[in-house]
Amino acid sequence: MSNSNPSATLQQVLAQHLSNYRESHPLSSRQHQVCNHILTCRTAAMGGVELACDACGNRQAHYFACRDRHCPNCQYKATQQWCEKQKEALLPVTYHHLVFTLPHTLNDWVALHPAVIYRCLFSSVWSTLKHFGENARKQGGQLGVSSVLHTWGENLSRHVHCHCLIPGGVLTEEGEWSELKGDYLFAVKALSRKFRGAMVSALRQAYRQGLLTKIESVREVNAVLDELMDKEWVVYSKPCGDRSASVIDYMGRYTHRVAISNQRIVSVDENTVKFTYKEYQKGGDRKTMMLAPEEFIRRLMMHVVPKGLMRVRHYGFLSNRNRRQKIGMIRERISQALKAPAQEESEASSAYADYRCRVCKKGMMMPITLESEHGPPESIMH
Repeated sequence: MSNSNPSATLQQVLAQHLSNYRESHPLSSRQHQVCNHILTCRTAAMGGVELACDACGNRQAHYFACRDRHCPNCQYKATQQWCEKQKEALLPVTYHHLVFTLPHTLNDWVALHPAVIYRCLFSSVWSTLKHFGENARKQGGQLGVSSVLHTWGENLSRHVHCHCLIPGGVLTEEGEWSELKGDYLFAVKALSRKFRGAMVSALRQAYRQGLLTKIESVREVNAVLDELMDKEWVVYSKPCGDRSASVIDYMGRYTHRVAISNQRIVSVDENTVKFTYKEYQKGGDRKTMMLAPEEFIRRLMMHVVPKGLMRVRHYGFLSNRNRRQKIGMIRERISQALKAPAQEESEASSAYADYRCRVCKKGMMMPITLESEHGPPESIMH
């Protein structure tokens, strides 16, 4: 379902209701920074460029993007750039999509110590997958994993999980490629139990190291962790099937997604914010939710990630340190020529490409002035 009201955007929600929200809900410095970026994105406050039609002379001002990863206006170009870079490392094998989900029991701890919990999640997911890769059926070795953190559900509630895209094979110590064939990568129940143990152990260690300072009671820590060990955790696993570059585009839908897109916001008024969401428990039907602006902003603020925390990470033979070398080795082993990365267009030549004049409908809009210390915009098109 598309946005029926083009003016109903996240920027509009904050412009109308953020000041009232602040009166009873103090923002952290990080939340304040994110809100300010979203509010000023593509406005005169960001500086901009004046475009002139090369046919009729029509002039039009366009303003720069904030480039904040929480801003729904700024993710389209970032997703494209990420996908193009990842396609350099694409292998002609079956890829698998795995999702590791934290139980909601940990939501209170996430609210208190998000950076610590998210780091524990990433480390636990990788240690789990690393263990299964090294002990894979037939011949074990090193997996390659691209992972991305998501903290929300469709209704903007806190739902912390980690998406992983994994080529179906391992690189052995001898430098050989061992493909993991079949309809699944690893047994889901075994994965979930190993992940549960790794995460609980990481949290217990974090507390002992004094990293969970806002949780004062040892009894509370032990009670929560004991409860977690008694639960079955959720791990989802499914082969992507496609052996083409569309696998990367598939992952791109997860890497730069923000908590809510402008397309999902239906309307904004004095009393409500209305947006669409998928109800996965009922077959993924698209429905509409209506929240008070204060509650909408409260939920949105839960998903502001700590500054400096990387939401996208690569491990194993896909890690940045020796990625190109190992990908080349794997391609050689499976008789694939190493493809040279496509030459990137300069941002200056592509930023305004195909931007047609809205007045005469014939000419192309070309930049004639540039007034900003921020440099070229991320994109004025999306």
